[in-house]
Amino acid sequence: MLSVMNNTKWEELCSEMYELKASSPQWRTKDLTTGYLSPWDGDWFYHFREGGFDSIEWVELKTDSTTQYEIVLGILKQINLPGSKSKSGFKIYGYVPMSQYVEYI
Repeated sequence: MLSVMNNTKWEELCSEMYELKASSPQWRTKDLTTGYLSPWDGDWFYHFREGGFDSIEWVELKTDSTTQYEIVLGILKQINLPGSKSKSGFKIYGYVPMSQYVEYI
């Protein structure tokens, strides 16, 4: 697997989502080493940072409305993160297979 994120970008995502307050999306992560899929969470300040970012394969962001989706999309485009749209909103990649092409939001 190839790392496509760094701590600075993870912190930037975390900080921007935290600043949205009531409009911040819920998130869940997939752990690269264990395959563990976390439950949905909304705490960007403490929980997202807990344990660091080294083993986050991806984080999925769940948006609940068109307005929230557009707000989050605008921020993700501004930060320029490796990711894609998903059923629930967005998926931001921390690692991808070596042969996989990654688009940036």
